[in-house]
Amino acid sequence: MAVKFIATIKENGLGGWLIELKDTVDNKVATCKDISIFEDAIEQMGDDYSGDIEVVWEKDDNLTLEHFDDVKLAISKYQKKFDKE
Repeated sequence: MAVKFIATIKENGLGGWLIELKDTVDNKVATCKDISIFEDAIEQMGDDYSGDIEVVWEKDDNLTLEHFDDVKLAISKYQKKFDKE
């Protein structure tokens, strides 16, 4: 059974966004300021479970539509790259 990670998209307080990635088993949290940091964090944290993870996406209520769309587009590109591998 896959381990659940929660990825929450948040405003960073500086006019941008970040993704808070939480491992629900050991409560490790990584703060990802961009998609490349998110990619690294998900890979490193997922290694603890041999990659058998499920990512559940959430967003803060105050997240702007523009930032949501930015992250959605970046994650879509990441997913396509991941699917090819």
